[in-house]
Amino acid sequence: MLRQLSAGERTVGDLAAPHPMSLAAASKHVKVLEEAGLVRREIRGRTHVCRLEAMPMHAGQEWIRHFERFWTERLDVLEALLTANDEKEHGDDQRER
Repeated sequence: MLRQLSAGERTVGDLAAPHPMSLAAASKHVKVLEEAGLVRREIRGRTHVCRLEAMPMHAGQEWIRHFERFWTERLDVLEALLTANDEKEHGDDQRER
């Protein structure tokens, strides 16, 4: 649904159409997205029109970037330690021969 909304406003019916779900189920999904701050719903007569609120996703993206840097640094250190350990072991093997 979020991908659909990234292309522009959609009615709840439009959001439900490509999925094997009822309009009521789609409305419940939209409600959860609204509560998460990812979707804003506007009622126009009997039609519920939804639009994407992307700002909360930016905060999530920043959180993911933080941990991407964190783990990249840790894995780089681990790789360096393993490489040094391999070189030490292979160097000891060479000296024993």
